[in-house]
Amino acid sequence: MNTKIDSPEEKRAKQASYITWVGFFANLFLFAFKLFTGIVGHSSAMIADAIHSLSDFATDIVVLVSFRIVSKPPDKTHDYGHGKFETLATTIIGVVLFLVGFGIFYAAGKNIYSVLILKEHIHSPGIIALIAAVLSIIVKELLYRYSVFVGKQINSQAIIANAWHHRSDAFSSIGTLFGIGGAILLGEKWNILDPIAAVIVSIFIIKVACDITVGSLKELMEESIDEETENAILAIIKDTKHVIDPHNLRTRKNGNKMIVDVHIRVPNSLSIVEAHEVTNQIEKKLKEKYNNDLFINIHTEPENK
Repeated sequence: MNTKIDSPEEKRAKQASYITWVGFFANLFLFAFKLFTGIVGHSSAMIADAIHSLSDFATDIVVLVSFRIVSKPPDKTHDYGHGKFETLATTIIGVVLFLVGFGIFYAAGKNIYSVLILKEHIHSPGIIALIAAVLSIIVKELLYRYSVFVGKQINSQAIIANAWHHRSDAFSSIGTLFGIGGAILLGEKWNILDPIAAVIVSIFIIKVACDITVGSLKELMEESIDEETENAILAIIKDTKHVIDPHNLRTRKNGNKMIVDVHIRVPNSLSIVEAHEVTNQIEKKLKEKYNNDLFINIHTEPENK
């Protein structure tokens, strides 16, 4: 009986899918519970919090779909594999997170305007909304920590971005907790603390969203890898026997993998076989350093061109 052995990319995709499904069902429960308590407890901050949890469904689906594609091996149309789909998924998560943050900001801002300018009355939030906020903080912080752990383990920016979506929900609930708690403890005159808390949380969410989106867009636009990593790559190449003057180093990201192009010079006395062995040594050392998460193209030149 033949047992199919999963490739590293397939194993990585399975880990990513598992943590995403865990988050998906947690979000389903939290959305229903927070929406119910927000309506029953007359809390605009909690309803906004529930909508935030609902947006997590969209990003969970994006991650699940993207990893179905990312796990496929390179083919005729994608010589370097399908890693860019993971970057695209990260970008989508960032944009969705931004829209959620802006939506919360707008809705809460309208409530504040109604109270301060129109002198309208808003309901006092109920204790049940406070309980929902505490539960959400605990669940979403645990999801964040677990997702970040898995994301770092499999080197996935999409999973880490989704983890930040969980944490933004936890912070959203912290703001909601203070807003609801303040409104309950200080009395009806302080009900405005509920939407104020939602505004503060929305600003944090927008900031995280911008960081995620800008980072992934830079990767989609083929921005070079950070200078520290490039210097480390050059140091490894220079430390290889027979290598002279490594130059024209060019780097970029493809999902969780780096693409490295570099020119090296070797002594004129080396044979083709010996020069080829030099490039093999460079590839071996770089793959050991970066856990095979890179494509390497080395152009070899004679010492005196």
